[in-house]
Amino acid sequence: MSKNQEVERIAKKLDKMVHKKNTDGALDLLRELKNIKMSLETLQSTRVGMSVNAVRKQSSEEEVQTLAKALIKSWKKLLDEGKSEEKKKEGSPVSTSSTSKDTKSSETSSKKSVDTPTLSSRFTTFPTAAVTTDNVRNKCRELLVAALQTDNDHKSIDVDCEHLAAQIEELIYQEFKSTDMKYKTRLRSRISNLKDQKNPELRRNVLSGNISPKRIASMSAEEMASAELKQIREILTKESIREHQLSRVGGTETDMFTCSKCRGKSCTYTQVQIRSADEPMTTYVFCNSCGNRWKFC
Repeated sequence: MSKNQEVERIAKKLDKMVHKKNTDGALDLLRELKNIKMSLETLQSTRVGMSVNAVRKQSSEEEVQTLAKALIKSWKKLLDEGKSEEKKKEGSPVSTSSTSKDTKSSETSSKKSVDTPTLSSRFTTFPTAAVTTDNVRNKCRELLVAALQTDNDHKSIDVDCEHLAAQIEELIYQEFKSTDMKYKTRLRSRISNLKDQKNPELRRNVLSGNISPKRIASMSAEEMASAELKQIREILTKESIREHQLSRVGGTETDMFTCSKCRGKSCTYTQVQIRSADEPMTTYVFCNSCGNRWKFC
């Protein structure tokens, strides 16, 4: 397993702990990260800093918080070094005096914010989508942002919701190439499911990156549904199948009746005495072809 894969595996485990609000075992994972020689490329591709920061906020263990802060501080230095190298490559001179001043100010600010360390936006943002002047598209992006910010989960996960919403909207727009009814229907379903109070896992998975913008842009209503709703649908489906099977097994097959819907003659009927004994029995007919039911008196 490569270093990137190992770090990504640990980051996913930390995200699951945050979602379940149970950080037992987080200390062991943080120790594993401490022993890994981290590179700038690994930090940017895995967004592990975001996961560590979320665990730090979620955990009440002092040892977990201390180790998480230490990791974040060391990775922030790595990011600062990467920025300095980028400036040098671009030809921007970095003087010794300014560097020392930046170092001192960095140390001062880090001391002041020991309890609330912040990560670079590289951990917390998604790629910026193309800017648009279309009023319909901009309104859809605003509604997506509001849906993503439901329950303030974005604050604990540290995600730039505006960039994420713009990317989701851009992917949907690229599929339909217009803001027609299909485009609006697709956006409405994303928005309603993301802000659903009974389905917080979908929103958290999108915010943490477990569900990519490309994936949420194309998911069906069944795929986005909460675990509770999926279970209800499964129960209803089983009951419907059972009812259909019982109706066919319990009756007598015949071709004496014609279905009013499909005009088929393959039917099953049962007779029940629901009136007085001297009255004829009531016949219930079921069409084996289309499932239509009716009462024949």
